[in-house]
Amino acid sequence: MSPSEAAKPSKVPQANLTLQAQLTAKLLARDFKMNLATQYLGLDLKHPVIASSSPKSKNLDGVKRLADAGAAAISLFSLFEEQIRHEQERIEFLVGRTTYSNPESLSYFPTTEDYHAGPGDYLELVYQASRAVDIPIVASLNGVTEHGWIEYAKDMVEAGASALELNIFFLPVDIHVSSAEVEEQYVRVVESVRHAVNVPIAVKLSPFFSSTGHMAQRLVKAGANGLVLFNRFYQPDFDIESRAVESRLDLSQPSEIRLPLLWISVLSGQVKCSLAATTGVQGAEEVVKYLMAGADAVMTTSSLLRHGESHLGVILAGLEAWMEAHRIESVAQLKGSMSMANCAEPEAFVRANYLKILQSYGKTGV
Repeated sequence: MSPSEAAKPSKVPQANLTLQAQLTAKLLARDFKMNLATQYLGLDLKHPVIASSSPKSKNLDGVKRLADAGAAAISLFSLFEEQIRHEQERIEFLVGRTTYSNPESLSYFPTTEDYHAGPGDYLELVYQASRAVDIPIVASLNGVTEHGWIEYAKDMVEAGASALELNIFFLPVDIHVSSAEVEEQYVRVVESVRHAVNVPIAVKLSPFFSSTGHMAQRLVKAGANGLVLFNRFYQPDFDIESRAVESRLDLSQPSEIRLPLLWISVLSGQVKCSLAATTGVQGAEEVVKYLMAGADAVMTTSSLLRHGESHLGVILAGLEAWMEAHRIESVAQLKGSMSMANCAEPEAFVRANYLKILQSYGKTGV
């Protein structure tokens, strides 16, 4: 071989290296087994994305469509305390009126179980849905007091609900009601439901407590198996021309995830219960962030109302793609990796971050 030939770089090793890299990539891809499974409220879920309460779960066909689209579980729309009270008052009025007009006719009057008003229809939906799909059905109760309507928690469980979600809507506009009284009201509701049923209970937590962490601990001690952050209260608006109070539902935006992201990060590892996020989820990015914070499950409604049930598949595909790109093999590996307990700079979650954001405004603009 001449010196000039010896000086020429060999193409064979480079080709072998390229081939080896390709084979290694294929082997890694083949060995990479992604596990999206998670546990929420003690329930085994195939992945962390839950279809939360919305009009899409108001009938059996809607429940089936959500399940077929890939939801890991479905939280049904809420049965309101007012609906139950209305049914009870209606029956009492009709029974009383019939009894007054003709006492003998009472024997011909249908029993309470024969009425299929709102609560009856709801229980029928729970019964049918729990048997029609192979994913957990979470029934939801929305109320304020611990009287009367709590009995329906038992009926929901008997109908087939895998768990209950308590959507406690109590906005204390009475200025004479103290914060301690508000907190005690929440605790009494949870204790009453815990006493009534033996399935897991989740509480949709309000963002307005003065000490969110302490309240979270109280609710867990009262019997909650999980906390959903946060209940999104809908405030009224004014029509300045007609001077009427308007009620308008605005779907959530990704920018709204910051408050629940903060508190899930703080509570993760500090409270002995499941944590779920339910605000601002439009795509896989929000799911990843919430899981990093420490959520066991992530719920979405607004994205499904905007894009339809098939958007569940888009979210899941995006989650899988991100995890594969970052070589994360399981949701368990991802979960809590950015929680305050696991963060190298825990002060970034609180006042230091607040000051940093304010000070950086003049440099970076909006």
